[in-house]
Amino acid sequence: MPNKNQFDVLIIGSGAAGLMSAIQLTDKVSIAVIAKDKILEGSSYYAQGGISAVLDPKDDFNSHISDTINTGFNLGNEDRIRFMVEQAPIAISDLENAGVNFSLKGKNYDLTTEGGHSAKRVAHVDDKIGQSIQVNLLAQVKKRTNITLFEQHLAVDLLINEGECNGAFVFDKKTKQVTPFISNKTILATGGASKSYLYTSNPDTSTGDGIAMAYRAGCEIVNMEFTQFHPTCLFHPHAKSFLISETLRGEGAKLLLPNGKEFMHNYDERLELAPRDIVARAIDHEMKVHGFECVYLDISFKDSDWISNRFPTITERCKELGIDICSEAIPVVPAAHYTCGGVNTDIDAQSNIKNLYAVGEVAHTGVHGANRMASNSLLECIVFATSCAKHINKSTLDDSLPHTYTWDASRVEPSREKVVITQLWHEVRRIMWNFVGIVRSDSRLKSAHFKIEQISKEVNEYYSLYTVTYDMIELRNLVQTSKIIVESALSRKESRGLHFNQDYPNQLDETLNTVIIKS
Repeated sequence: MPNKNQFDVLIIGSGAAGLMSAIQLTDKVSIAVIAKDKILEGSSYYAQGGISAVLDPKDDFNSHISDTINTGFNLGNEDRIRFMVEQAPIAISDLENAGVNFSLKGKNYDLTTEGGHSAKRVAHVDDKIGQSIQVNLLAQVKKRTNITLFEQHLAVDLLINEGECNGAFVFDKKTKQVTPFISNKTILATGGASKSYLYTSNPDTSTGDGIAMAYRAGCEIVNMEFTQFHPTCLFHPHAKSFLISETLRGEGAKLLLPNGKEFMHNYDERLELAPRDIVARAIDHEMKVHGFECVYLDISFKDSDWISNRFPTITERCKELGIDICSEAIPVVPAAHYTCGGVNTDIDAQSNIKNLYAVGEVAHTGVHGANRMASNSLLECIVFATSCAKHINKSTLDDSLPHTYTWDASRVEPSREKVVITQLWHEVRRIMWNFVGIVRSDSRLKSAHFKIEQISKEVNEYYSLYTVTYDMIELRNLVQTSKIIVESALSRKESRGLHFNQDYPNQLDETLNTVIIKS
């Protein structure tokens, strides 16, 4: 008997990459989109900055390509970067056709500059680009009768049969049951893994699920040592994961020490517009040397009406917390923000496993190298989601998929010690923050590896004995992804981009990717 949850395409994740994939797929195929939380909950929705594209006649593709390669410390794949950059104006048009209304200055796009860019090429929607993209893409998805949305559903593991992917086992948060979702094609759009760290700008959904599942299935995982720490996350006890957009620095905001002194001139001639890795390390250094809890970002010298109109979301959130950004500086700290590595894919988003694709932050397309340039992330989502969908649209779908996948829960029992999961969750994130953070050393990395290896054994034993739960699935993935990050960092014997190791402070001449494959 055919499985009730059988689709031509299964999309795991409902961020910009997942929803864009769905609307670019032909309406002749049946599509399931599963979201581990609400459909709009995820990193894409909270993106504040913008999407980069050459839209100014004074700008050009080669400049965007060069900036991306330089920001990525020459580790990026130039062919993939060129593809992304040349597709960028089309991506902007696709978003406009979906209903996104970009901010304008007169009749032209109100383009701004962010770290690493040598020209104004960041299109935005005030300071809520992610929200606008997500809401409008979801509206397009809901118009399609061939797309079914599943909220509160978390993928557990991919279904692999003779070297190809046939879908995934999926946990229903409401029924607490695991069922197979059978599919001809599966797209991972699960986002990144910044929740591996104690402090992060990401929402709770960013636990590395797709990366961990792909690794267990046999995918190549590439360059996971490159975790980008956003320099400016709001420092406030009630401001969980709230980002202060890089666009403030693009508009002239200054970083200050608690005594009001500027400090970026000591680190880079580009000052606040240096790439994120440099700015994050500068802040980290100042905080550690002087024992500061935070530094400050000041844009209060601008006109107050301009500030509140240009940054309405940030202004309002800070106001709720008693901070008037029109008259005072904003307390900020670095926080884990973006996973530059991920599941290795080609230009059509294909992984090394047949019928398995990866798009967005979960993927390693090669465009970010050792450091992602600001506002290239949403661009990557849209461009490669489109190329993924086009590839699937041209494919022949197999009608003879197996229908015999069953989830065996006969040898497990409910756990009566949920405190174990809570304890291990906090433990691994604190280890990652203290030992695998902005500045690293071999001794700290080895210590982290030993500790996480022990936690991994404990988690796997727990997973084998007890009934699966939502928290257990997330913890298992978080630990697996953290272990991959540490092993990747240990294998890179240089400092490059986001990976800075005090024992290897210089950058090697050769540019090599770090590839982790399950043994």
